[in-house]
Amino acid sequence: MRRKQLVRKIVVYAIYILLITTFQVTFPGVISLSGLHPDLMFVMVVLCAYMFGFYDGIIVGVLVGFIRDYFSAPSIRSLDGTVVSSVGIGLFVMIAVATLGSSFFTRRIERNFLLAFLSVVFITLLYKLAGHFVIYIWTSILSDVSYNMDLKQALLKSILPQTALNLFASVPLYLMLKFMGPYKGGVNPVLIDEKGKGDNSWLTM
Repeated sequence: MRRKQLVRKIVVYAIYILLITTFQVTFPGVISLSGLHPDLMFVMVVLCAYMFGFYDGIIVGVLVGFIRDYFSAPSIRSLDGTVVSSVGIGLFVMIAVATLGSSFFTRRIERNFLLAFLSVVFITLLYKLAGHFVIYIWTSILSDVSYNMDLKQALLKSILPQTALNLFASVPLYLMLKFMGPYKGGVNPVLIDEKGKGDNSWLTM
């Protein structure tokens, strides 16, 4: 990658990460549904990984994960009853999200904008379902805490609203990354090179 392209990539990613994380932390209530808000950090990592490949997704995911842990690491009850900050979960989640996003139907199908949005929907659903399952298991282990949602409530009050919000947020984020993103034309040239080697994972949008 030429120096000019590398500088553009670093500057654009730095600006987007700063803007998106600041906006999410500072103005969480601009858009809401059932008391939930779009997870812009999450959506950005999914789209970067899907659109530009595994390495871009991992780098953005690690940076966003650190910021997520610093500003909004959730507190959980430990087995001895003390409340502790779960630092590290945000980083783990963002790395997992980047890995999933980069491999979402990219081996046999050329990357396209419909699958970019579908990747956001699928990974959000998976993330929310896994989150509720982990909470259910953990509260079952703790003797004085109970899980306060049944499956219907979890779907209607948490999983589906969050998925809808993330899908809504993915449209402007996709357009930003496509037309004002780290690569001219919205295409990572590395993925084109990989296609020439037999990997149909380049971006055709």
